[in-house]
Amino acid sequence: MNPAEPTAPPSAPTLCLHGQGIVRGYTIGRAVIMSAASLEVAHYHVGPADIEAEGLRLRHAIDTAVAELRQMAGALPPDAPRELAALLSVHGLLLEDPMLVQSACELITERHYNAEWALATQGQLLVEQFSMMEDAYLRERSADIRQVIERVLRVLSGSSAWLPALDTAQADGNFIVVARDISPADMMRLRSGKFAAFLTDLGGATSHTAIVARSLNVPAVVGMGHVRALVRDGDQLIVDGTNGVVLVNPSERILLEYRERQAAFQRERAELKRLRHAPAVTLDGIQIRMEANIELPDEAADALAAGAEGIGLFRSEFLFMGRPDLPDEDEQYEAYASVVSAMGGRPVTIRTLDIGADKTLDGDATVATNPALGLRAIRYCLANPDMFHTQLRALLRASRHGCVRILLPMISHMHEVRAAQRAIERAAEQLRDEGIPYAEGIQVGAMVEIPAMAIAIEPFAEALDFLSIGTNDLIQYVLAIDRGDKDVAALYDPMHPAVLRLIAHTINVGERVGKLVSVCGEMAGDARVTRMLLGLGLTAFSMHPQQLLDVKKEIRLAHSNALRVQVASALNRAERIDLAALS
Repeated sequence: MNPAEPTAPPSAPTLCLHGQGIVRGYTIGRAVIMSAASLEVAHYHVGPADIEAEGLRLRHAIDTAVAELRQMAGALPPDAPRELAALLSVHGLLLEDPMLVQSACELITERHYNAEWALATQGQLLVEQFSMMEDAYLRERSADIRQVIERVLRVLSGSSAWLPALDTAQADGNFIVVARDISPADMMRLRSGKFAAFLTDLGGATSHTAIVARSLNVPAVVGMGHVRALVRDGDQLIVDGTNGVVLVNPSERILLEYRERQAAFQRERAELKRLRHAPAVTLDGIQIRMEANIELPDEAADALAAGAEGIGLFRSEFLFMGRPDLPDEDEQYEAYASVVSAMGGRPVTIRTLDIGADKTLDGDATVATNPALGLRAIRYCLANPDMFHTQLRALLRASRHGCVRILLPMISHMHEVRAAQRAIERAAEQLRDEGIPYAEGIQVGAMVEIPAMAIAIEPFAEALDFLSIGTNDLIQYVLAIDRGDKDVAALYDPMHPAVLRLIAHTINVGERVGKLVSVCGEMAGDARVTRMLLGLGLTAFSMHPQQLLDVKKEIRLAHSNALRVQVASALNRAERIDLAALS
């Protein structure tokens, strides 16, 4: 069926499907189904005389796929999302990883597997290993492995017909791509078409589809399970990225309702843009600090465009991941310095390497017995002093370009704080001895994400310059819930009284000793809980740049001191806070 046909079949049923909404907004359009290669391939054994040729066939296919990715990266147009080049590079590195290539070739040599069988077998093993990882970002990288294997399988088969033939002349900008998953290379092919939204079976908040959808500001719903099997080419779809809902072949009444929602949303976004330069001040005159979370240096521009007053969280681990080697001091310095310079004197809070256990640096996909409780973050850095020293030198060097704040992740003991402070001083002393400039008096803070620290926050607040509450991990540790585990994800509750009491306690202690306390987890960017956080006494928020204006709007309509009375009263009575009742 041509996706541009004007109406769906009269007998088509109306379906309501659910997933994770990535970009807010509403889109009405026609489905274009993207098929995918499967890891289920023909299995046969090759004879001893053909083993060498079969291995060469596999290596040639891999080399061809790598060359295709490099060609795409080199031909990126100036207006391509900045993330695409980095994502294409990651896929190229995966295809050159010995864990994939050499192991697949060994299956050909030792077990006489044909090339497709060998590649799919090793690939499936890696997919399963990554899928078991505790960390959501690493878990979703299993999709990258599957995508690069599918690319090689298509080279081996000599086919690339799985991509949809988009008739952009007839699309009127209303294509909605429906796929199992969308790789960075797929996105390169698709971005030339006039697509309006993405729907995928797989993926999550940090999947490539989500990353690129955010950069293009295109509504997307991911992690839908079986949307590709339930939707046909040409079906009319409503994509509600705000609520993570997709309606298939809706009635005229529903279409009318969503057209009205779409128009209202567009008016709302236009109105919100006027707030970019407006101060984030509550009705009773409380100044609120609004900063942005970033993962890559280029995202500093997005933060500035959204009106961020600084970077509240720069996740430095994204400089280390998806590569076979560690970034050296100069590479790290250039990355940090580029962000600090771009922010023009605004503070830039850079979190030291939050990696370890399941977040490996060398391609080893071994999963620890309990990754969430293992050697990770500050524990990993202190156990690897040379690597930590290199990062600290790079951070200190970058400080001469502006205002740098160092943020220590996963702190649970005061001795970790003292050890990190000594490591920072050693790096500074070495730079002084070498005559390398850096800024004196850099502020050092810590993430509050382990319940032990939040409960006994007083000595930490005294010893550190600032605190940043990482609500994502704090909630998981308080409730013993992995929100990435679908069997218990429904129990992940940011509004649990125990969670809110720890946040309130941290804010109150910080206020008492005169130390800035911010929230940089997902709660900070959720406009639905902004008033509640103000009621807890929060005066500094850090979030994804696209969330800043929504939260600022709520702040400017709120009366902070009145909210503090309401929220404190509910917490004292151990009641669940009614967000709708907060005024």
